[in-house]
Parts: sequence; structure tokens; C-alpha cells
Amino acid sequence: MSRIGKKPISVPAGVEIKCEDNFLTVKGAKGTLSRQFSKDLGIEIADGVVTVTRPSDIKEHRSLHGLTRTLIANMIEGVTNGYSKTLIIEGVGYRAAKKGKEVVMNLGFSHQVIVEENDEIKLDVPQPNTIVVSGIDKQKVGQFAAEIREKRPPEPYKGKGIHYVDERIIRKEGKAGKGKK
Repeated sequence: MSRIGKKPISVPAGVEIKCEDNFLTVKGAKGTLSRQFSKDLGIEIADGVVTVTRPSDIKEHRSLHGLTRTLIANMIEGVTNGYSKTLIIEGVGYRAAKKGKEVVMNLGFSHQVIVEENDEIKLDVPQPNTIVVSGIDKQKVGQFAAEIREKRPPEPYKGKGIHYVDERIIRKEGKAGKGKK
């Protein structure tokens, strides 16, 4: 039995869950999320607790069991608290500024890089070298943050570029033959 899959998910107050034919809708203070899950698994909602069951121990059912439980838990967490990722911009002259619904970044290119927020993703620039990506869907927040990081990934020599706040950049040593002729 999956150790993650068999854990029950407690539903906090103020969150409404509906499940019809494994199409789950979670409604909370921050918004609404919907997702279709595999018809093979059983999703039961009773007394403020959601449980996921699987019909057999074949590999596909075992794989989907823990995944489904985690996705439901992430949906509940998203509509109650939301998710956010913080990106740091490092480099001389590298900075970001928010103008309306878009973030304008100077990343050492001959042009400015402009990223626009959408209905599901909100962008915030508390400091010129920090971007906060937030939303209710964990997957979309992570994907959007990865796309921003992709604009100028950190380089290994000086560490210039965009990286996550908790990311550790492995540094390389410069040229070894410096000063020799």
C-alpha cells in the first residue's frame, strides 16, 4: 500500500469539495480549481476528510494512488493559502520593475525582457532584484517561475542571472593559466 496514498486529507473550514465521476472541484477563499482524475481510483469525501482508494495492486494503480492523493492535497492547499516562488536577479545592472500588469527586466541584453501576468498568475517586484510569482495552482506557478528563470539562467563563473531564492549555484573556477607566459 502506498504510504502517501493511504493518508487521509483533512479539508479545512471554508473549503468546498465536489466530486462527480472523479472530476474534482475544490472551491476556497482564493479561488476554484478543477481536475479530472483516473476513473480507476476511488475518491471518497466524508466528514471533512478525503480518502483515495485503489482497486488493485497493479503497477499503474499503485503509481496513480499516491499521485492522486498529492494532487488533491495540493489543490486544497492552493485554494486556502496559495503558492509562491521567489526569484533573485544577480548581476551588475540586472534589475526588474513592475509596470501595470507586466514586469520589465534588464538582463544584460540589448533589449528589455517583458513578462506579463495572467488571470491565474500574479507577479510582484518587492525589490529591483526580486520577483515573486504567486497563484493557486502549484504546477502553473512552478512552470511560470521556470519560464522567467529561463530568460537568463545563472552562469557558473560569476553567478549572474536569475535563480530561485533557495537554489544553490555550483561555481566553477576561472582560467587556471592566468599570469603564465
